[in-house]
Amino acid sequence: MQTCPLCAAENASHYHSDKKRDYLQCPRCQLVFVPAEQRLDARAEKAVYDLHNNDPSDAGYRRFLSRLASPLSERLPQGSMGLDFGCGPGPTLSVMFEEKGFPMSLYDLYYYPESKALESKYDFVTATEVIEHLYQPNKIWQQWLALIKPGGYLGLMTKMVIDVDAFSTWHYKSDQTHVVFFSRATFLFLAKRDGLEIEFIGNDVILLRKLT
Repeated sequence: MQTCPLCAAENASHYHSDKKRDYLQCPRCQLVFVPAEQRLDARAEKAVYDLHNNDPSDAGYRRFLSRLASPLSERLPQGSMGLDFGCGPGPTLSVMFEEKGFPMSLYDLYYYPESKALESKYDFVTATEVIEHLYQPNKIWQQWLALIKPGGYLGLMTKMVIDVDAFSTWHYKSDQTHVVFFSRATFLFLAKRDGLEIEFIGNDVILLRKLT
């Protein structure tokens, strides 16, 4: 019996299988996830991340991140302070926000593991292309909410599940470090459960506002 790593519901059902992994779906929150025994260990996971080449001077990468940075910055009071969670080896989103007048702290399990950054409260927390990597998504989700001040924002970027037919040919699942796959239904479940305002922008940006 597989338990959902996000909402702890039991009796997850088979969703899809390919040559490398199986994928299950939660009956409650609709999360699609890879069974724990089929995930990479920490060493293999970091080896994949070490291949990433994120550069703040890369105009294309900045355009990609602007899909989150632009709408979120428009909603923030001037001087708001944020945390870029899972910033990777070449922090770029934080540079973009700081250019707009929003200072940011950094945290990344492998590259910026400074736990002091997790001891403050922030007006906004960002996680771009992070949530799909989480082995303990509910634990990190609760951590994010605890880091955000009332009225603050959680800004996420991740590709979302549409249906099983699209999933079967989806390139996004080919990355072996991607282990949990959210849909709009999953985010709506979390927003309702945790009392958050939610806004979807385009196909891969989710803004959630903590009300209290």
